[in-house]
Amino acid sequence: MRIAFMGTPPFAVPTLAALHAAGHEIAAVYTQPPRPARRGKKVQKSAVHLWAEEHGLPVHAPKSLKGAEEQHAFTALDLDVAVVAAYGLILPQVILDAPREGCLNVHGSILPRWRGAAPVQRAILAGDSETGVTIMQMDAGLDTGAMRLIERTPIDGKTAGELTDELAAMGAAMMVRVLADLAACPPEAQPDAGVTYAAKIDKSEARLDFLPSAVQVERQIRAFNPMPGAFFEFDGERYKILGAEVVHPADTTAGAPPGITLDDSLTIACNPGAIRVTRIQRAGKPAMDAADLLRGRPIAKGVRLG
Repeated sequence: MRIAFMGTPPFAVPTLAALHAAGHEIAAVYTQPPRPARRGKKVQKSAVHLWAEEHGLPVHAPKSLKGAEEQHAFTALDLDVAVVAAYGLILPQVILDAPREGCLNVHGSILPRWRGAAPVQRAILAGDSETGVTIMQMDAGLDTGAMRLIERTPIDGKTAGELTDELAAMGAAMMVRVLADLAACPPEAQPDAGVTYAAKIDKSEARLDFLPSAVQVERQIRAFNPMPGAFFEFDGERYKILGAEVVHPADTTAGAPPGITLDDSLTIACNPGAIRVTRIQRAGKPAMDAADLLRGRPIAKGVRLG
């Protein structure tokens, strides 16, 4: 099929690679423009942009698709279908309508649960037992289009990074399967019941105050790993918690206020229960096991973190 691919972050790369490997004609790759990134603010191309260039595919990086010139150029591609995976720009109706088979999206949730920008993180935060990928026929709404294929996977104790990688691989294989036989995956309207919205993660959510239960705090740590990174501050320094385990989940920890260390091994009181940090990172330092950190930077029992 003659395809335009539209995506930006690493999540989208496996789908682009799978379509290329399956022999589809990639007429164009659309991605967001290069932007300043990280502390140095050096302008960087997106993961999709870099992959497409390495494989000799034509790349377009418009700031918007609302202009008549961009819309005309897209329509002129004479596409069978457009495949979208975490593109990050709104597709006007003229773009949605241009390909003969419309636009198909790789969405990282079991729709209609977790429509929106951060489905992986919100599923972990909510304590969902499973999530998955929906291949969706796009319409003008926010992830409201008809579903062509759904596959599921347990969340277990996965971090957002681990789960995102798994869903990216799932979505790539699913999209190849759908495009191989569109008739075998007819669009089915989403149910009206069970709709939830996955709001974009705000950086302020990543600061841990340990006021929720230990179970919820552990979910925050997994949901914000790797980005933006759940953290506390101690002695004027920021520490990202990359891994933790729940201990005494229903215990009130003998009345210790949330955020107080219960021993010298970074066991921290929550409300109720406690977490024990297993993996941590100081600002500007490499990640390490908590035991290794504490040998060089002790955090004693009875200290308040937050």
